[in-house]
Amino acid sequence: MDTIASLFSFITWPVSWVIVQFHKMYGAIFGPDTGWAWGLSIVSLVVLIRICLIPLFVKQIKSTRNMQALQPKMKAIQERYKSDKQRQSEEMMKLYKETGTNPLSSCLPILAQSPFFFALYHVLSAIANGETIGVINQSLLESARQAHIFGAPLAAKFTDSAAEAQALGASITDVRVVTAIMIIMMSASQFFTQRQLMMKNVDLSVKTPYMQQQKMLMYIFPLIFAGMGINFPVGVLVYWLTTNVWTMGQQMYVINQNPTPGSKAQDAYLQRLLKSITQHGEVRGRRRKNIVKVVVAKGGDRNENERRFFTGLSKAGFAAQADGTVIKGDTLVAEAEGGAAARRQQPKRQTKAQRQASAAPHATAKDTEDVSAPAADEATTSLEKKPQAPATSEAKDETQADKPQRPSRANSGGSRQGKSGQGQRKGQQRPKHPSSKK
Repeated sequence: MDTIASLFSFITWPVSWVIVQFHKMYGAIFGPDTGWAWGLSIVSLVVLIRICLIPLFVKQIKSTRNMQALQPKMKAIQERYKSDKQRQSEEMMKLYKETGTNPLSSCLPILAQSPFFFALYHVLSAIANGETIGVINQSLLESARQAHIFGAPLAAKFTDSAAEAQALGASITDVRVVTAIMIIMMSASQFFTQRQLMMKNVDLSVKTPYMQQQKMLMYIFPLIFAGMGINFPVGVLVYWLTTNVWTMGQQMYVINQNPTPGSKAQDAYLQRLLKSITQHGEVRGRRRKNIVKVVVAKGGDRNENERRFFTGLSKAGFAAQADGTVIKGDTLVAEAEGGAAARRQQPKRQTKAQRQASAAPHATAKDTEDVSAPAADEATTSLEKKPQAPATSEAKDETQADKPQRPSRANSGGSRQGKSGQGQRKGQQRPKHPSSKK
C-alpha cells in the first residue's frame, strides 16, 4: 500500500494544504489538538472532493442506465457471433459508438477519487512515522499525533502492535475496537448502496448477465473493503466511510427523484406524482413536468409503471398533455358519455315496407284533420264530445275521390283467380309451360 501511495505523492501537497485550512477553522472551535478538529477536516476534504465530482457522478448514472438498456442488444450480439470473438468485439464497439455509451463511465468517480485517497493515505502514514509532509510542519505533525477519535489515533491501524499503538498514545484495545467498528460500518454502507441500486433502480423485467454480475459485486465489494480496511489508518477509514455515506445519500436522492424507467423506484415516484396531481390539480415543478412530458411522448412504448400512472390519472379525472401539464377531464368525460348516450338513443333502422306501412296511417290522419277543421269551427265550443263519424267518412270519401284508384295486388290477383277458377293461391299465377300436361 505504501508503494502505491508513493505513486501519487505529487498530489500530497494540495491534499495536505486543504486539510490544514480546514484544521485552522475547526481548531478555533474545538481546539487544535482534538480529534474533532482533525476528523472534521478529513470529512470536509471528502465533501469538497465529492462536490467537484458531481458532474462525473451524473455521467456515471447515465452510463449505467445506458448499459442496462443495451443489455438485450448485447446479449443478441453475443449469441449471434458466439464462435467469432473478434466480430463480437467489433459489433460491441459499434453498438457503444452508435448509442454514445462508454462502459468505463460507471467507474469514473472511483478512478477520480483514487489519487486523493492514496495521497491522504500517504499523508497519514507520514504522520504515523513522525515525518513532515507537504505543508504539515513539525508543530502540525505533533498536533495530529495527539488527535484521537474515540480513543484511537488518526494514524493507528488495526494491524498495529501494542507497542506501535502505545507510541501514539493509545491502547491496542481501543485502536482495534474503533477500527473494527469503522470497518463494519464502511462495508455495510457499501453493501447497502449497491443493494439499493440493484433492488430499486434496475428494470427487473429485463434479465441479463449484467444484472447477475452486479448482484455478485453487491456481496464481493464489502468483503474486499473489509479485507483492505484492516490496513487503513483511522483517518483513511474516516475518509472512506464518509465517501460511502455521501455516495449512499447521493444515490438515494437520484433514485427517488430521477429513477430508472421500469424499476420499482419509478413506480413509487409516479405514484407520488399521481397523489400530488390529485391533491393540487396540477403538475408542480419543472422537473416533474419534464417527466410527464417524456412519458406522454413515449405513446405505445410505455412500460407497465407508466401505463398504471396514466390509468390512475384517468380514474382521477385528469388528462396528461404533450407539454407536461394536466387538464381536468370532466368535460371530456361528459362529452364522451353524451355521445355514447346519443348513439344509444338512435332509433332502429326500419325496412322499406315498415316505413311505407307507418307512413300510410299518418297521411290518412292528416287528411282527416284538414277536412274536419271547418266543421270544428262551426260547432259549439262545448266540452261534450260529438260523433265525428260522418265527417270522417266524408273526408275519407273525398280523399279517396281525389286520389287515383289503383287496383291492389290482392284484388287483381283475386280477379284473375276468379277467371282462372283457382282461388286457393293469392297473387298472379305463373303460366304453365306449353309442353307440360294439363
